[in-house]
Amino acid sequence: MRIVELNENTKKNLLEDLLKRSPSQYTQYEETVNRIIADIRERGDEALFEYTKKFDQADISAQNIRVKEEEFEEAYQTVDPEVLRVIRAAIKNIESYHMLQKRNSWFDAKEGGIILGQKVTPLASVGVYVPGGKAAYPSSVLMNILPAKVAGVGRIVMITPPGKDGKVNEGTLVAAREAGVSEVYRAGGAQAVAALAFGTQSVPKVDKIVGPGNIFVALAKKAVYGHVSIDSVAGPSEILVIADETANPRYVAADLLSQAEHDELASAILVTTSRKVAEQVNVEIEGFLKQLSRRDILMKSIENYGYILIAQTIEEAVTAANEIASEHLEIVTKNPFEVMTGIRNAGAIFLGEYSSEPLGDYFAGPNHILPTNGTAKFFSPLSVDDFVKKSSIISYSREALENVHADIELFAKAEGLTAHANSIAVRFEK
Repeated sequence: MRIVELNENTKKNLLEDLLKRSPSQYTQYEETVNRIIADIRERGDEALFEYTKKFDQADISAQNIRVKEEEFEEAYQTVDPEVLRVIRAAIKNIESYHMLQKRNSWFDAKEGGIILGQKVTPLASVGVYVPGGKAAYPSSVLMNILPAKVAGVGRIVMITPPGKDGKVNEGTLVAAREAGVSEVYRAGGAQAVAALAFGTQSVPKVDKIVGPGNIFVALAKKAVYGHVSIDSVAGPSEILVIADETANPRYVAADLLSQAEHDELASAILVTTSRKVAEQVNVEIEGFLKQLSRRDILMKSIENYGYILIAQTIEEAVTAANEIASEHLEIVTKNPFEVMTGIRNAGAIFLGEYSSEPLGDYFAGPNHILPTNGTAKFFSPLSVDDFVKKSSIISYSREALENVHADIELFAKAEGLTAHANSIAVRFEK
């Protein structure tokens, strides 16, 4: 990985580099995505089956698009019992963490007959997109479905690309059933997002679509936003590590590579106050590259979007981290909790040398579906809040309204909205 001094120029160049990975930069695919969406809206199932055949080489029809009960049973027979045990252990952690996020409706009664409040209502239906194709991600199944389940969503629909044989990965199916999915459909890409957004003869329309995917999935979610809600437009994975002279270079190198292996666009950045640590991390990375299975992907990732930045102080490192606003942020310093107080922008923060990023990916409990490409400045991790909506409650007695009606009428007239003013005034006509 390249080692450079952290300054305004290197930071500017780095940020420009990282922004190239954003789905918003891939406008050349938007026309294709919009054409697919329009086709699904017009022809429904017919178009969905054609695109599945074209892109996934799988024969899907109205008779087999929905995963049947016997397929779930077969998946349980096929999946490694130890993997099932770990899935169940992870579910307990993820569920208990998200239970702490749950909000209740509330009411605030004031003197004079005023009641204000907020009604919290789970969404009726949610579509969960789970990537497939080259790899299977049961962990993403859990992270998408469990907060929706905790929130009380009535119908949780999962859609995922099938293999060429038309089958869905057994780990994905088992994770979906364990997490509490309502139904699973085999389809992927922009066509699957469109099917969830508008409905087809076989796939139900939902109120919100969540979950990561490739560039076509990301652009499709962006395109259907407004017809349905979405969680966010996800970009490639990324990790930033803040380290001082106390950090273990071998641990840091391993953690950087844990994200770089996702794909060639993944970003891995180390900001350290120690040149010695920087150089040792580089040596460890070279060693790991000789033994890790996804070496080609790792090489391209760190070559294009891998950086080691030398900062003069931890404060300077924190400032850089806040500007980059990474999806995953590890703090491996003498006093990580103290450093953490200066962090404003990060999807998930991992404190200390034993809080490796994959701990959050799989097991600890917090959600691993996180804001990317600097959007941690204004977006949050997927949570229970993403699966509820809130309604305001207002109740005034005649006495309470009488005390303020003249003020409300004055405000309305000042805006030129005389019908608003009249709506209040008629209640106090003599």
